[in-house]
Amino acid sequence: MTTDSRPALFVTGHAPSDRIGAFKLLAERENVRFALFGGRIHHGASEPAVLDFDHLRLSQAEVARAASSGEYRAVICGTSGRIALPGAYFGARRAGVPFILWASLWAQPKGPAGIAGALPLRWIYRHCDAVASYGKHVSSYVRSCGAEIVFEAPQAVDNAFWATPADPVLERRAPFQAVFVGRLVKEKGIDVLVAAWGRSQEDSAHSALIVVGEGPQRDRVSDTPGIAAVGQLTAEKVRGLFASSDVLVLPSIATLTFKEPWGLVVNEAMNQALPVIVTDAVGAAAGGLVRDGVNGLIVPAGDSRALAAAINRLRDDRSLANKLGAQGRLDVASYTYGAWADGFTAALVAARTSRVG
Repeated sequence: MTTDSRPALFVTGHAPSDRIGAFKLLAERENVRFALFGGRIHHGASEPAVLDFDHLRLSQAEVARAASSGEYRAVICGTSGRIALPGAYFGARRAGVPFILWASLWAQPKGPAGIAGALPLRWIYRHCDAVASYGKHVSSYVRSCGAEIVFEAPQAVDNAFWATPADPVLERRAPFQAVFVGRLVKEKGIDVLVAAWGRSQEDSAHSALIVVGEGPQRDRVSDTPGIAAVGQLTAEKVRGLFASSDVLVLPSIATLTFKEPWGLVVNEAMNQALPVIVTDAVGAAAGGLVRDGVNGLIVPAGDSRALAAAINRLRDDRSLANKLGAQGRLDVASYTYGAWADGFTAALVAARTSRVG
């Protein structure tokens, strides 16, 4: 047990609504102050107006000063932000305190920014005091990049909320109803989803695909027969939609700049015992939550034929769908905010021991 009463500094871009519970628990458990620098939001959930945990807001340029201030006993930082990460790392080094990387990547982005940042990030993997990763897929990747002390902080949602019986259950639009929830962007596999839905439907009157979210590909789904684009919904309405649907589909693909780190919507759907179909480019599958044929179906990314076949399989075999959904609900129960915080507690202890040693 450390006698250092200073808080730890946790540097990240935003505190989206689906992370509030995790951040609050860690702040209380480990005396952590979150430093939020803003920027692009990559989550489907927005940031609430009020954050009820210890935090401050600063620019990326101000991260280095905060990390090196001597006010903090350790510094934690994610991989987003072009100058926030090096600022946090070198600030921690100047202050002589442990640095922990919150790692989400399981493949290095190949866009201009990813290529430019590849070598510096590998250097940080090798020299940080500990890593807290999204899951085993990320742990394997960072170890291949030279990280030595790695702990998993499994991705989680508010299971109590998402497992609560939905009230109201939203009206079904067809005897078989599939749902997609997420940003309507290329990397989410929207084109593949539209193609697969067209292949899977012999009689559109008996099937419906509900698409929740906004983004540049909204028109792509809105203009497709049998698909209803309903825009953003509240968490309560999404929960109701899960309760009224037969399958969640998350067909993410890998692009030059993105590979789905996790996909928290999978956790949410599993809590409602909704069977899931995901691609092998989804972190929740690579990280071990979704297991093919056990609690969901996994198909190759970008393969609309395979995705259509999986949709048809669950449409035609309700016994299998129910089995997968029931097992998913059991399996996701261990993916909790507490388990997420446990990963950071272990990383903080190990990092402190490593620095002292």
